[in-house]
Amino acid sequence: MSEPDTEAMTLHPDDEFAITLGIEEEFFLVDPRTRDLIVDPDVGIFEASEKASGAHKIVREFLRAQIESNTRVCNSVALLRQALRETRGTIIDAAERHGAALLAASTHPFASQTEQMTTPRKRYETFASRFQENVRQFLIGGMHIHAGFGDADSRIRIMTVLRNYLPLLHALSTSSPFSQGRMTGFKSWRLTLMGGLPRTGIPGPLHSWDEYDDLLGEYQRMKFIEDGSELWWDIRPSHAFPTIELRICDVCTRIEDAVCISALYASLIRMLMRLDKEGKLPLEDHTEIISENRWVAQRYGVLANFGDSRRLSGRTDIEDLVTELLDDVAEDAQALRCEVEIRRALDIVREGTSADRQVDLFRLRRVEGDSDAEALHKVVDQGIADTREGI
Repeated sequence: MSEPDTEAMTLHPDDEFAITLGIEEEFFLVDPRTRDLIVDPDVGIFEASEKASGAHKIVREFLRAQIESNTRVCNSVALLRQALRETRGTIIDAAERHGAALLAASTHPFASQTEQMTTPRKRYETFASRFQENVRQFLIGGMHIHAGFGDADSRIRIMTVLRNYLPLLHALSTSSPFSQGRMTGFKSWRLTLMGGLPRTGIPGPLHSWDEYDDLLGEYQRMKFIEDGSELWWDIRPSHAFPTIELRICDVCTRIEDAVCISALYASLIRMLMRLDKEGKLPLEDHTEIISENRWVAQRYGVLANFGDSRRLSGRTDIEDLVTELLDDVAEDAQALRCEVEIRRALDIVREGTSADRQVDLFRLRRVEGDSDAEALHKVVDQGIADTREGI
């Protein structure tokens, strides 16, 4: 991979609305012959990935069949794209040298949850002991986008308004239509599996850091949690960094989709930072309505028709919503130098997400005579190829 032109990619350091970005991605390790998950992968995959990670961080996950990447902090969307190429490329190289393939999707199409092994760590053992069947079904991966900006109070205020946009951002990311060899009828089954845990879903409105800190303190006083890392909301203040962490998204199989969503997230934040400075932050929607739209997003993906209190009809088509949003954040995308990247959101809506490609291929292969198992193997092959795309 060639070195990026960092001077051209980096925003001016004196920009009062500067934003830093980083992404965590959780991947599956697949046997190229059987297309199933490798229940106990060669430890060399993890050792080689960690050794070659450079400024990034690559770690083991709850299940041994998974591996997680954490990019370095990036000052621009262009640098974030380069970081994703580096982290994915590093893991793909290590995996292939040790007989595995990498799959970026939020569920594996047919792997059995009962056959999986957990990574032997005390934290994971405690997690499994406490949550029982909830985590035994946890054959899922997610994409978490960190955005660093502003001060603590502004991050909380903006996080609360960002909740309005979570269903849309999720719809653009969907990649988990299959589970245990079955087509679930959802574009994102991952969120359903996540929902069995406490402290998940859309958080309630918060308007200052003190308000968040008081809530966190109550959880701790009641001994429900030890720290903020156990708040598994769809969006949250990071426990470890001065960032707001977008957690609702599925893993994007294609890098360019992940970059698009990251660019849109950053542009939204910058727009809200400007409005916050002027004291003009828009009102947040009712948590119950956002949660309803969240379900619509996970069920229908880019075919979603969202509830919208601004319209007499009460509903908005996702393409209309994206078109309006791109207009709203145009100034901010220009400042962040990601105008091309956010426009890809319309392509995703019109062409489909990974979930749509998986379902379409499965149905095509069945029509052409494949068995369910053969069709699912083709879905895995397509996902592995898409994961490599753009590396």
